[in-house]
Amino acid sequence: MQDAVQEPLRSWATAEPTRAATWLAHVGVPWWIAGGWALDLFLDKVGRHHADLDIGVFRRDIVDVLAALPEWECFEARGGALTRLAPGAAPRADVHSLWCRPAGTAEWVFEIMLDASDGDSWLFRREPLIRRPLSTLTRVGASGIRYLAPEIQLLYKAKAVRPNDQADFDRVVPRLDEVAGSWLRDSLAKTSPGHAWLTALGRFDGRGA
Repeated sequence: MQDAVQEPLRSWATAEPTRAATWLAHVGVPWWIAGGWALDLFLDKVGRHHADLDIGVFRRDIVDVLAALPEWECFEARGGALTRLAPGAAPRADVHSLWCRPAGTAEWVFEIMLDASDGDSWLFRREPLIRRPLSTLTRVGASGIRYLAPEIQLLYKAKAVRPNDQADFDRVVPRLDEVAGSWLRDSLAKTSPGHAWLTALGRFDGRGA
């Protein structure tokens, strides 16, 4: 069961992906860096300030992940409110992220993003017909840290483009290979026909299946 107490939003601590590798060292299921940090790991360069640190896991694994973090407290983030997640509980189906911090502290340290899967496939939760083999979901950076593939991260960012998202898109797209760029273009055309990013992605020839 979830604790019904609503937690006010507070500030975030500054954290880098290398810290996540320490915190999650005992997690025995797949996890990866997501968000803007994932794109910096792809580029092997820090391109801007990051206000938070996103960590991706499969929804099917979240109870195992939380069990490996007994000294942390996590809250469901939904509709602008935070609800404490009781120990051993799984997030509700309509919750897609958890805010986490060391127990007894005030600052949030990382956000867990819950990704959908079906067998050996990753599913885009906003359109489950869009999927990828799990083997292509993540990559490993020069630091040895696993991160979400850039084309998938950009698809997530495309829903509501903020200045940071546009800056990330402008930095990353020139570095995408043909397969990644074509997949992003085709997926974006299915989910957001007429999206402004499709013009820049028009140079890819469609070999993104």
